Amino acid sequence: MEPVLETIDLKMIYHVGKVDVLALRGVNVKVNHGEYVAIMGPSGCGKSTFLHVVGGMLNPTSGRVMIEGEDLTAMSDAQRTDLRRRKIGFVFQRFNLFPTLSADGNLKLAERIHSKTKNGGDPQRRLEVLKLLRLEDKMNHRPLELSGGEQQRVALARAIINRPAILLADEPTGNLDSENSHVVLEMLRGLNKDLGQTIIMITHNAELAARTDRIIEMRDGHVVS
Repeated sequence: MEPVLETIDLKMIYHVGKVDVLALRGVNVKVNHGEYVAIMGPSGCGKSTFLHVVGGMLNPTSGRVMIEGEDLTAMSDAQRTDLRRRKIGFVFQRFNLFPTLSADGNLKLAERIHSKTKNGGDPQRRLEVLKLLRLEDKMNHRPLELSGGEQQRVALARAIINRPAILLADEPTGNLDSENSHVVLEMLRGLNKDLGQTIIMITHNAELAARTDRIIEMRDGHVVS
């Protein structure tokens, strides 16, 4: 089976005034279906740039990004947007939930964006995902009625509601206390084990990374181990 993600000699140069900043310097990575992978490294090592490039939010200077055999780097902006919608889920430090919508409403909106229709989505699927993340009693609550950990779990539910090929998580516990961080990390592990969800997670925390299947360490735009 082909990898869910493969990057080939991926390079990214930022032009800052007259200075060229090499954020990625020929990164080659493969992630297989069902893997739970952590990316670690000091600030400025290129890990967030890497995540944004493989997520189709930034165009690399050169190299290729393959998502289930589709070449993201050869696509137009519209095609990249469509691939993101179909195959990639995102979770960030900031929950980015719609404040006027309930937990269920946030998931329903994600379903509508995915299907590009105004139908009611799949209520049973939404309930199953909310149950998996222990949120079934919060489905009618709006974000301001939820704790930070609950909001992040709603963001997780929204990211996986459409069964993405890959879930990209950028410091998903960065804004949470230790108790809520533990809960969210257990949920991520559960999504990986119970649903076979492929996950790539950026983290600074070695304890969190140790819960994953594999750690990719970056330094100065390179993969070093």
